[in-house]
Formats: sequence, C-alpha cells, structure tokens
Amino acid sequence: MHNSIELGERKIIELVWKQLERMPKMPVAFGDDVSACDLGDGRLAILKTDMLVDKTDVPLGMSLWQAARKAVVMNISDFAAKGVKPIVMLVSLGLPRKLAERDMREIGKGLNAGVREYGAYVIGGDTNEASDLVISLSLFGIAKKNMLILRSGAKPEDIVAVTGFFGKASAGLKILLDGFKAPQKIRKILVESVLMPHARLKEGLALSMTRAVTASIDSSDGLAWSLHEIVKASNVGFLIDKLPVAKEVERFARINELDPLELTLYGGEEYELVLTVKPRLWEKAEKAVEKVGGKLLPIGRVTAEKRVLLEIHGERRVIEPRGWEHFKSVRI
Repeated sequence: MHNSIELGERKIIELVWKQLERMPKMPVAFGDDVSACDLGDGRLAILKTDMLVDKTDVPLGMSLWQAARKAVVMNISDFAAKGVKPIVMLVSLGLPRKLAERDMREIGKGLNAGVREYGAYVIGGDTNEASDLVISLSLFGIAKKNMLILRSGAKPEDIVAVTGFFGKASAGLKILLDGFKAPQKIRKILVESVLMPHARLKEGLALSMTRAVTASIDSSDGLAWSLHEIVKASNVGFLIDKLPVAKEVERFARINELDPLELTLYGGEEYELVLTVKPRLWEKAEKAVEKVGGKLLPIGRVTAEKRVLLEIHGERRVIEPRGWEHFKSVRI
C-alpha cells in the first residue's frame, strides 16, 4: 500500500472521486477549477473550496494578515478563470494553541481585506483547534450556464494567451526560502509577488462577456501544468512560441545562474489566467481586458497534436507536465 507522500495530491483526489456517486447531469465535471449545481432558469450556483496550510503554503516572511488574504486570493482566482463574480464566502479555521489574540485579529483583517478587494463578503464559518494553522474557505457565486468558461473547449488554431508575465513567484520563493540574491528594486518586486498575489478577476469577468474564450484555467500550479490541464480536458495540443518570461526573472536568473525557462514554466503560486481565444475574436478579447486595466499576452496557438511544445529560435522541445503538487513537491 502506498502512503500519501508516494501518491501525491492528484492521485489522492482521483482515488476519492472513484468512491463517489456522480450527481446526474453535473454542469461542471470533476477536476475543473470550480464546482456547480443547476439552479434552473439557465443559472448555476458556482462553488469553490480551497485550503491554506501554514506548513506548505506560508513561506518565511509572510505575515498572518498576508496569509489570510492569500487564502482568499487562491479561491477568487479560480472564479476569475471561469468568469464568475464571487458573492459570499464561508471560513473554517484550524487554529494552533500558540496563536495570540492579536494573531486572530490579523487573520480576521486579512480575510476581510481579501474578500472586499474582490467585492465579496464573509458570512459565516467554523473554528477548531489544530496542530497547524489551516484556513479553509468556501466561495459561492452565480453564473449564467452559457457564460461559464470551462477547461474543455479549446480548438485547433485558437490563440493561447495569458494575463501576465511568469516566473516572479518562483524567483521570489528562492529569495525568501533559499537566500538567493537580487538587487533591491528587483528583490522587492519578486518578493511582493509571493506575499501579495492578485487574482485576475476583472480580466476574467470582462473576458466572459466577450464569448471569445474557449478554455481557461488559473495558473496557481505553474504555467506548464496549467497548459497540460487544458490539453487533457480539451483533447488538443499547444505550440508555445512566445514564452511570457518576466523581465525581472530574466535578470534574477542571469545574476544567480539559473534557467529563466525553468522559473517561468515550472513554478507555482502565480495567479494569472491561462486561456485559449477564438482567432476572429482576439481583438475583442484584448480590448475588453485592456478596458479593465489588464493585458492579454498571446503566447502560442492550439494544435491538433496532443503535445505541449515550446519553440525557441526555430527549435522545438517538449514542455513537461510538471508543477507544484502537495504531498510530493518540495518547494523549489
């Protein structure tokens, strides 16, 4: 028998799923960014739960306020990927005995700052004693059935796009956890991306109105893994020819003799959206995102061949399905 360390998070989820009776006509299949329940009248209740655990999700240097806010961002980001507005949130806290009164205030303030930043409210929850700090959140919203963007709609020739540059969080974690060096200005940007992440909710909501997006996912498990998840759900492939490496990451990699591609593709803790867009509606999508103050970066196209390839200077190589996975990953 394998234990949880050997199995990894994704295998564990699969094993549990297999024991569950499927709800007839589930609007969203197991394994997408959110879950849904049909309310009738063409509307869906959209649900999401995600858990932050101190030991695995809170790097050295992150305050309790920032940790609580990050727990909110993790959940909101999945709503952003589906183009759904969050309305209310429930909070379950597992609290170690060592936490003081001021710590509880910090957690409460961080939770409130997070939900209000995205227009939602905390309306209830639960607390219990635990050996490690656990912040488990459940998010609720409502969507029109025909507006929800799943992972499974990508078609060959669609444009692959992202809402920002990658690698900053993995570089920031190297600074916080492994003592890597960077000039002050770059260090601040990289560390900030870890401590104060932002969900692309405005972009996700704007994109859902355009009907231009065929598939979408939040990139918290890393760019490479997110690309592979769409590939698996949509039964297509990708050719990536403009890798969205953040300029700070290129500089950081040069200084520390690291591979910027590795930091860009195989990090995690980034909350950009990875999506596929109908070519004829590209301009409409791009304008909609710019209108809300964001940007849409084309990074490649969808292919019929079920592989994820990276093309640099005319050479092609395979992008492996690697990313952050609980029970298996050691923080890079």
